[in-house]
Amino acid sequence: MYTLKIGVIGAGYWGPNLLRNFVEIPDADAIAVADLDEERLRFVKKRYPSLMVTQDYHDLFELGLDAVAIATPPSTHYAIARDCLEHGLHVLVEKPITLSSHDAEMLVELADQRNLTLMVGHTFAYNPAVRALKEIIDSGELGQVYYVDTVRVNLGLFQNQLNVLWDLAPHDISILRFILGAEPIAVGACGAACICSDIHDVAYLYLEFPDQVVAHSHISWLDPAKVRRITVVGSKKMLVYDDIEPLEKIRIYDKGIERLPHTDTFGDFQLNYRYGDIVIPNIRFTEPLRIECQDFIDSVVNHTPPVSDGNDGLQVVKILELADCSLQQGNGRLHLPEREVHGRDALHAN
Repeated sequence: MYTLKIGVIGAGYWGPNLLRNFVEIPDADAIAVADLDEERLRFVKKRYPSLMVTQDYHDLFELGLDAVAIATPPSTHYAIARDCLEHGLHVLVEKPITLSSHDAEMLVELADQRNLTLMVGHTFAYNPAVRALKEIIDSGELGQVYYVDTVRVNLGLFQNQLNVLWDLAPHDISILRFILGAEPIAVGACGAACICSDIHDVAYLYLEFPDQVVAHSHISWLDPAKVRRITVVGSKKMLVYDDIEPLEKIRIYDKGIERLPHTDTFGDFQLNYRYGDIVIPNIRFTEPLRIECQDFIDSVVNHTPPVSDGNDGLQVVKILELADCSLQQGNGRLHLPEREVHGRDALHAN
């Protein structure tokens, strides 16, 4: 079997996690790491002595690599990814793919022209619990989905180049699109800049999906507790996914409200409140990033599209742009263009 030669660009917070997985996957051969920070390179070199390290990512183009993983600040994603694609390298780039839909479209077009894999690190699409959540929704066990509520808050990490929406919301937007299998038709956001006057550190994101499904996301760098939770309320049952919970990540609640047959009384509304059992499905856990990295390798070797491809990243950026416009201007609910609502290829959960 062919072993993919891979380089990692960016050795800050996330790059070493990518590197660790590529080192451990038999189908990959991690060759080199590039980062501007010499201290980070020394850290990587100490852990992986055989790696070539450099402060200039252009040096990687001389090593005969097949692919690169980019984990640099989002403002640099477009230029570095474009450079790598132009040098014939397959690219895995962290979220968000770029900070503008125009730049994302350029990368998608370039990858298509060169017949190269362009993949975005929407890691939760590879999370076994999130995949189980999607399967539960698709099975109809919850009934008609009424609404989804997500919370992604913690104390930090504050960013100075982008607001909390661009930092954290890509996770929730990609999860919502994935589990609902649809594109939002309207977007809105509000928030506050509590610490730095020009950078929002807390935001509330509203997404309206087809079939009257609404979703609400609370994201913040300014919260006393780390929370990563998704609640899905359906006509039959309800579900809570807690990513912080080490073992029992999903709980299905047989709870709901049912209308009773019409009566001729003048009493209260005739509703029946149902309180049933709580079911905790058994989910076999595998590190999502390991699955993501393997999907990238398989995509390159087998010439198949990855789960979170460039178009997936592009759609998330388009939604982020509208949400950010709403956040900055306070103009509320904005509609996505018709072609964006209906023009997406099939969402899949491979």
